[in-house]
Amino acid sequence: MRPAQIAFILDREFESASAGHHTPVMLWGPPGVGKSQIVAQVAARHGVPAIDIRLAQMEPSDLRGIPFRVDRRVEWAAPAMLPDAGRHGASGVLFLDELTSAPPAVTAAAYQLILDRRLGEYRVPAGWAIFAAGNRQGDRGIAYAMPAPLANRFSHFEVDANLDDWAHWAYANGIDERIVAFLRFKPELIFDFDPAKNAGGEMAFPSPRAWEFAHRALQKFEDHPELLAGALAACVGHAAGIECAAFIDSLDRLPDLDAICAGQEAAVPQEIDLQYAVAAALAGRALRARGHADAQQVWGNILDYAQRFPQREMGVMLISDMHRGIGQPLFAVPQFAGWANAVADLMLYE
Repeated sequence: MRPAQIAFILDREFESASAGHHTPVMLWGPPGVGKSQIVAQVAARHGVPAIDIRLAQMEPSDLRGIPFRVDRRVEWAAPAMLPDAGRHGASGVLFLDELTSAPPAVTAAAYQLILDRRLGEYRVPAGWAIFAAGNRQGDRGIAYAMPAPLANRFSHFEVDANLDDWAHWAYANGIDERIVAFLRFKPELIFDFDPAKNAGGEMAFPSPRAWEFAHRALQKFEDHPELLAGALAACVGHAAGIECAAFIDSLDRLPDLDAICAGQEAAVPQEIDLQYAVAAALAGRALRARGHADAQQVWGNILDYAQRFPQREMGVMLISDMHRGIGQPLFAVPQFAGWANAVADLMLYE
């Protein structure tokens, strides 16, 4: 499932917790695909805390708590890390990350917590959702087979990398548009992990998480061209890093983006890689114009320019990225109707 669909499911699961309809969710996927970040974003959207527990770092007794004597009986002090309505709030997200990396003795201690929402006398507050994530056994990580009794305590979803969803996240989080443009040009590199190939020695590989690291490398080493290719390769692997550096190096031939946004004459590049770069850069400009007095004018000028691409699909990609970030206000721009009519035969409506 693509990340946007997973996020919607987790939103619904969180909202259902207080109504008593919540089912614990297990997210499966290879490293770097964004499982943990999706969970963190759900908590952030709802303004609630997320408690991240790594069972791989615990002993069974760490989860059960510490025994202490009361008169002639033994009671248990629940660990402070577990959700408590008084300390943490009435609602939130309990996240068991890297669950499949925990040894079986530890996961067995979590059975009651996951299904029954309790450990002995301790109870998870009603408004808290329980999510977990882990790698599959073939992903070249530390992963134990999930026991059937534990697996039966979750609903299970596989998380896939999706370039459209990642681009939407990237624009919203200030990721360098040149990274977005490169991945639009080479979409197969949004995620390229082969456990057999990576077992041969190279540690870095392209993934949504690694491309965020590449963005950081670009900010740090752009003014040192002799280091940039190596810095990118250190984040996303040798081949992808070299390709990305060469792509960025070619972008000095882009048309004047300020002129395009102002509605002035500007040529459309003939080279396909530069067209991807222009489209990504203009989508970023459109999102940054939100809230400005001239936003509609800027959006209208970009819509006009989008119709000039030799391949209409390039303009569709540009406006689709704009719409994901801007939403309904884009439909109110006068030029939108003309653009939509011009590409109606290319559009698929969900």
